Amino acid sequence: MPAMTQSLIHYDRSTGSLTGANLWERLVAVALIAGSKVSSLFYHRGYNACANLLRKTVPDRDIALRLNRDAVFTFPFSDGYWSKFLNRAFLYEAELDLLLKDNAQADYTLLDCGANYGYWSVLVSSKTYGSHRAIAIEPSSGNLRILSNNATVNGGRFQVLHAAIGRARGKARLSGTKHEAFSIAGSQDESGEEVTVLALDNLIDDGLIAATGKYVVKLDVEGVETAALAGGTHLAQTDAIFYCEEHGNDPHHTVSRFILNETPLTLVVFDPAARQFKTLRDLSPLDAIKADTHVGYNVFATASPFWLERIAVLNTRLAGSN
Repeated sequence: MPAMTQSLIHYDRSTGSLTGANLWERLVAVALIAGSKVSSLFYHRGYNACANLLRKTVPDRDIALRLNRDAVFTFPFSDGYWSKFLNRAFLYEAELDLLLKDNAQADYTLLDCGANYGYWSVLVSSKTYGSHRAIAIEPSSGNLRILSNNATVNGGRFQVLHAAIGRARGKARLSGTKHEAFSIAGSQDESGEEVTVLALDNLIDDGLIAATGKYVVKLDVEGVETAALAGGTHLAQTDAIFYCEEHGNDPHHTVSRFILNETPLTLVVFDPAARQFKTLRDLSPLDAIKADTHVGYNVFATASPFWLERIAVLNTRLAGSN
């Protein structure tokens, strides 16, 4: 029976309250919290594997995290990727969270590409983050079931689209074994799930989004970032800001190099040491920022005066809080 049909465990991140769990599940939750705190000193190395081992010892059911007053995010209990949220000190993609919170009042649509279970769509569509329109785009049918459940749990307030994002419309096959790392990049796995591929500009062509407007485009597309950007040239001419992963094990900074050399977009990265968003005109600062080869780092890219101004305003606020 699918996990989401079982009774739920509930966890409130604001209070730390855990309800609906049996004694063993409570002990597992304590172990997960401790593991996240300790492994955070080492970029969470080893955490996923340990959490997934613990997952085999508990009933197959979901946990519902209350992220804020009207945002609930569900996933399988003890999932190696998402259970870090049981640690209330854990910050997920903190630079994106900063930008989105600071722009709660801006009128934008989130394009959540590679949405996985829909964390950002749940948050951005909540009142705390401005009740924005969000389209959660996910290629994996397995992930889609949990993503769709999260849309339902949150009142159906964001749209779910079953597709991969790439350079052009077509078909591809998914590869990978981890739900957070499925990819269509160079897949030769004939046993992998066949998925529909859309270019970002196809979202305009198909009437899913307007040809003008403000957009936050989260590209968590596992190795297809440059192809996805190449397929979004019309979208890039709107007030759009793209958020892409730079892999820590890539010394060539492939995604950022493509943005600088092959697009008209301005490249921006968050420097955690300075606690500022910095515009990059060369790639050398990434050598210091990408401090660990085992994790991903994120960069922003935009040609929009609106978003560049919003980043400048946010930098001023961050400087004032230091």
